[in-house]
Amino acid sequence: MAVLVGLDIGTTSTIGVLIRPDGSTLATASRPVRLYSERPGWSEEDPGQWWSNACAVLRELAAAAEVTGDAVAAVGVTGMLPAVVLLDADDRPIRRSIQQSDARAFAEVEAMRRSVDEAAFFRRTGCGINQQLVAPTLRWLERHEPEAFARIATCYGSYDFVTHRLTGSRSVEHNWALEAGFLEIEGRQIADDLLALGGLRPEQLPPVRTPLDVVGGISAAAAVATGLAEGTRVIAGVADHAASTFAAGVVADGDVLLKFGGSGDIMAATRAPIGDPRLYNDFHVIPGLFMPNGCMAASGAALNWLAATIARDMPRDAGRTIHQTLDRLAAETAPGADGLVFLPYVLGEKTPLHDPEARGVLLGLGLHHGTGHVWRAALEGIAFGFRHHLEVFAEAGLPAERFRASDGGASSRVWMQIVADVIQRPIQLLTGHPGSALGAAFVAGFAVGAFDRWDAIERFVGLGDVVRPDAATVPTYDRLYRVYRESYDRLRSLFPLLASA
Repeated sequence: MAVLVGLDIGTTSTIGVLIRPDGSTLATASRPVRLYSERPGWSEEDPGQWWSNACAVLRELAAAAEVTGDAVAAVGVTGMLPAVVLLDADDRPIRRSIQQSDARAFAEVEAMRRSVDEAAFFRRTGCGINQQLVAPTLRWLERHEPEAFARIATCYGSYDFVTHRLTGSRSVEHNWALEAGFLEIEGRQIADDLLALGGLRPEQLPPVRTPLDVVGGISAAAAVATGLAEGTRVIAGVADHAASTFAAGVVADGDVLLKFGGSGDIMAATRAPIGDPRLYNDFHVIPGLFMPNGCMAASGAALNWLAATIARDMPRDAGRTIHQTLDRLAAETAPGADGLVFLPYVLGEKTPLHDPEARGVLLGLGLHHGTGHVWRAALEGIAFGFRHHLEVFAEAGLPAERFRASDGGASSRVWMQIVADVIQRPIQLLTGHPGSALGAAFVAGFAVGAFDRWDAIERFVGLGDVVRPDAATVPTYDRLYRVYRESYDRLRSLFPLLASA
């Protein structure tokens, strides 16, 4: 039986999965990714590391499952968006990628708000004017790195880059183009005047493709690098949050996925785009559906930074990772972290605030607080961010009734209990779920005829425990959530002063 490969070019790791159409997962593999944040609000990565990771992961998958490269029927690549990858005329990266969580272009965002009718822009693109757009990032580059800007021959995203390296074919997946602000949501066409907002010419953006489009086969060079057979079909790719949402079984009104990756995502499925610029509109994997969603700039990335900072030299519990050791300390700390509140805006904030100048805050710190308090406050702060999004969902008329959790952070039972308590909703955990990579592998299989029904994804979705909220925590979390929201409102005017300090 043929096998299918999914690759996830994630913010914190590159993950691969090898599956069979019968619902079996043969192997998974991963490699860490370095995130560079050398100035306040900056977030960059090395596309070369993505590619070397992808090659290593593909070879490890084949070895672990004892399959040869010619057994692979199709490959799908997924990744975060809209990361900005720029190539020169020789197909070499001009600089490190500028990540979707990057907040450096706040001045360019404000300039765009002054020069563009935001309501009209939202009607055309489904996007508000905010740091998620690619045009302000490119204008920042034009202003601060003009030599790099002048060398741009190709502009696209993370998974577009890896797909290009695999096949030699250039394409940009439609959700990248949509969130970049270059695609008209109704006709699904790139508009030259939207490209011009970022200083791009039409020839600098590759053709837009959907995830079901096969864009090429594994090239001879990529076959040598990856161990895959030359000519193996590769699809255009899938946005990571769309792939993860589909793979988690979120396909109907009222379904909601909480995705605990490098960023914190909350996604729903609807039959029409939503009309609230505080959120994002994306295309669902299933044709005809939309995926309104929100994204916190930092979730797992903030926790990884915190773990490396406060627990760098801390001894680990036997047989546990540093994150699991910190979770144990958090579990021993009462809800509310003894009055400690964490604002997780360490890379600015995306939805629903759209404030690239926001900063992380640890509020209420005292000498009586220890490492467990700080870690628990961070877990609670991200949970408060999800609660904020659910309030916006309700205001936008989006139903939110059934909750599932996916990706790496969902393996933390302590964190999942905190989130269930903060939002006061039960959360369905998934078992054996490799997240976005699974969605990419399935879509690749659908594109080449390995599946003929979208609901075949249910073969791969194992349901685990349901984490139920503890009603006794309501008074504590209601009180601290008010502090969380009001803290940002009161500090908002000070954040620009910190940015210029």
